Amino acid sequence: MQVEPETPPQQEEPTPMPPTEAPVSTPTESAPEPTQAPVSKFFTEEFNPGFDENTWDVFTLGNGSDSDLVIEQEDDHLLFDLGDEDLYVYYLYLVDDYDDVGIKLNAENRGRNNNNVSLICRFDSDAGEWYEFSVESGGLWYLYAFQDGYNIVDNGGTNALKQGKEVNEYGLTCDGNEITLTVNGNTIKRVADSKYNFGDGLVGFNISSLNVLPITVEVNWFEINEP
Repeated sequence: MQVEPETPPQQEEPTPMPPTEAPVSTPTESAPEPTQAPVSKFFTEEFNPGFDENTWDVFTLGNGSDSDLVIEQEDDHLLFDLGDEDLYVYYLYLVDDYDDVGIKLNAENRGRNNNNVSLICRFDSDAGEWYEFSVESGGLWYLYAFQDGYNIVDNGGTNALKQGKEVNEYGLTCDGNEITLTVNGNTIKRVADSKYNFGDGLVGFNISSLNVLPITVEVNWFEINEP
């Protein structure tokens, strides 16, 4: 069953697709000593002081420089300050691989209303493939299957996204070949993928800048649950 997307909001032409080169992990700055990892593979990371940065990995794509990229724990959230235009920052949970899984991200926009927030499931670094649900700050969304570049599986628009300096909750469920996309608890689309059929892999999220600055986003929590 498929749920038709909501009426797309009125806004400028869609932003060009992200770059198509495969990601290359880049070393992060020295991290603190690891804390105890979650007992269950299904949990909510609230990014409180002392959270284990060693269980996460970061890499960047895009033409922007990551020399001014800031990712730091601040109060009860993880702060992303991208520092350059056209920069795509991926943040992946390294401890477990997941096949059927649901993930949610709660994030607050503190900068300009011109960014992307994405959720990633079934990230296989060896095969260079993953699913990505990407939501632009204006309400346009894309479901990508990354395999030799970003391939659009589906796309549309939603009025469920709160624009401006607001808090939003993004959701992605990968269950068999069915992928469910949500924004603020509203089901945007259910998509049955019969072409790529990616297997298990890592989960994570992405914060991206487009063509204006500053892009500053607070990630309040990231939830990994059973679908």
